[in-house]
Amino acid sequence: MPDAIFAHPRLAAIYDAMDGDRDDLTAYVAIADEFGAQTVLDIGCGTGNLAMSLAGTGRTVVGVDPAEASLEVARTKDPAGKVTWIHGDTNALPMLAADLAVMTGNVAQVFLSDEEWTSTLRAIQATLRPGGYFVFETRRPQIRGWEEWATEVTVDVPGIGSVEQHLEVTEIRLPYVSFRHTYTFLADGEILTSDSALRFRDRDEVETSLVAAGYRVLDVRDAADRPGREFVFVAASG
Repeated sequence: MPDAIFAHPRLAAIYDAMDGDRDDLTAYVAIADEFGAQTVLDIGCGTGNLAMSLAGTGRTVVGVDPAEASLEVARTKDPAGKVTWIHGDTNALPMLAADLAVMTGNVAQVFLSDEEWTSTLRAIQATLRPGGYFVFETRRPQIRGWEEWATEVTVDVPGIGSVEQHLEVTEIRLPYVSFRHTYTFLADGEILTSDSALRFRDRDEVETSLVAAGYRVLDVRDAADRPGREFVFVAASG
């Protein structure tokens, strides 16, 4: 089941406003340009910002996400139906012969078990054309970014009003880190929470898992928008 932050209709509706600028998405459009990708699969597409950016360049884009509430938000951005939106996890991935598959926003870290991660890698590979690219990011464990996560902000969301967001880390049991978002809608006082967990894999572990799943690791880059804090893995199918 997807976390409430993505799956609850009221939280999905405010996700973009609370998430702030997504400078990383520009970098992924540039990657699609770099590899000449015309058919792109956006896995964990969420509210559809990257998928819409890619579709706006004339590409064929498929966005897949297990949170229907997030997809509903995405569809409101796509009145012309430029993107094919699919509700489901990696088991729902279509046979596309895609040029490029991407996972942004550290989606790769939500796969907690080795079995789930391996299954995901193989399912993605099956959607790619021979030699197609798979690009995704993960946070660098040694940075210990979770030590900076505890925050409290208030955002004025158009049409909804002010929303307070409180983020706290609830458990650290490396390689797993669990955390909770608490949202207070000041207009009516409703309080909603969302519990999440991420797995922090180091570079060698990720590269080994890719090779074992049949990929060729072409490059491991620094994240353009968060230098020194994330790995961007570039792999090819077959």
